[in-house]
Amino acid sequence: MANEREASKESHSRGYHGGGVETVISVDDVQRQAEEMMKSALTLEELDALVEGKTFVSIDGLDAGYGKMEILHNLNLRIGSGQSLCLIGPNGAGKSTILHSIFGFTNIYAGSVTVNGKDVTRLSSNQKLKNAGIAYILQDKSVFPGMTVEENLIMGGYLMDTQAEAKAAAEKIFARYSRLADRRNHAAGVLSGGERRLLEISRALVMEPDVLLVDEPSIGLEPRFIDMVFGILDDLQHNEGKTIIMVEQNAKRGLEFADVGYVLVSGVVAIAGNGQDLLQNPDVGRLFLGG
Repeated sequence: MANEREASKESHSRGYHGGGVETVISVDDVQRQAEEMMKSALTLEELDALVEGKTFVSIDGLDAGYGKMEILHNLNLRIGSGQSLCLIGPNGAGKSTILHSIFGFTNIYAGSVTVNGKDVTRLSSNQKLKNAGIAYILQDKSVFPGMTVEENLIMGGYLMDTQAEAKAAAEKIFARYSRLADRRNHAAGVLSGGERRLLEISRALVMEPDVLLVDEPSIGLEPRFIDMVFGILDDLQHNEGKTIIMVEQNAKRGLEFADVGYVLVSGVVAIAGNGQDLLQNPDVGRLFLGG
């Protein structure tokens, strides 16, 4: 019976939802209505106006994708040092492709990616991590389950010159997060979902990056762990000065967290605004916030 109830629930709640049954919209309808929201292309001046202080990460005229499939089309992006940006939109809109393109996981056909005034477009992922201060926090299940927590953290410093440096960096993480320090000799595979996510974030911090690319931080987590993860990200932004660009399927939570939000549709930015303003946008609410 439980399986039947779950199957029934799933069959009636496919798409983007967060309210009652009457607010559910199918994925196809979200895509169609989102495309109707698109107005003229956002200008660089409009994107620049959302930046506080110095622009730290910028994307200009980016065409990017995988193989011969172009996903992003003449895409522009701006975010300031120590700011946070949340990318939302329908499935397949190109949200994760933006993170992949910044970190070097896509084919770049045109355009550029600049971080702290340096063109990093053609750098390898290793070069971006070691020399440009960009770290990518993958979706859930990226820890090495058979390795200990300490070994996982040391792996985060694989680009350091010596293992001693990586171990020293891991100790700094343990000093910051006692929850991990208490489990340093435990296999990562026995950690709770929230602890694994903390380990994934912490492993990305070993190289002391300036920019964190965060892919679905809340995916697969219980609400209490979601609160914990966003609390950690808030601390990294506001107390450590990290610049954060995230993709978050839980659009409401992502926009509540972020200074700036972009709505992606078919590989272009359809809407951009302050996170709080987008939460009040009726079109964004209807399509992505459940009502």
